[in-house]
Amino acid sequence: MKILITGFDPFGGEPVNPALEAVKLMKNEIAGAKIVKLEIPTVFHKSVEKIHEAMKAEKPDVVLSIGQAGGRFGVTPERVAINVDDARIKDNEGNQPVDAPVFADGEPAYFSNLPVKAMVEAIKAKGLPSTLSNSAGTFVCNHVMYGVLYYIHKEFPGVRGGFIHVPFITNQVVTKPNVASMALADITEALEAAVEAIVKNEKDIHAVGGEIH
Repeated sequence: MKILITGFDPFGGEPVNPALEAVKLMKNEIAGAKIVKLEIPTVFHKSVEKIHEAMKAEKPDVVLSIGQAGGRFGVTPERVAINVDDARIKDNEGNQPVDAPVFADGEPAYFSNLPVKAMVEAIKAKGLPSTLSNSAGTFVCNHVMYGVLYYIHKEFPGVRGGFIHVPFITNQVVTKPNVASMALADITEALEAAVEAIVKNEKDIHAVGGEIH
């Protein structure tokens, strides 16, 4: 099995992106799966285009993208991506789409076909916080998740794809009182546990993962 794992460059004035830093530290082989790592820009469309090219070149069995969600308390696999770009801030090239579709010919939403609940349980089994997320936002993270699933739907049947959000790392919150963070080593361990769950679970487990609000 080959797994393509992507991580964004820093954005929003942050000096680092914990997603990219954790991806860099991940093992090159996990549970027998070869890991291919790819840095992508926090830029609408260019990010998806770079992944699309890597999908054609590498022919991975799984595409897993990692992004920063500052303020979250744990590592959160995403359930669904929606066909909307609605940027609260500009991306790294100054783009700020509002109420625009990711792909005009795409479905309203695509669900991850990764075992997201098994991934959550595998992370928690390591003693690390994790919950299932039902919103990847409307910035470049959702854009990338939607784009990957769009291309899987259109061009790469049989490939699995999804997204995980990670919190700030500790040094990012020194000047952000009362904002959650995780150690980079813990984020890396959580991502490796999630990948192991992907390898071991062709289908997801039956477990409660919903929220009241």
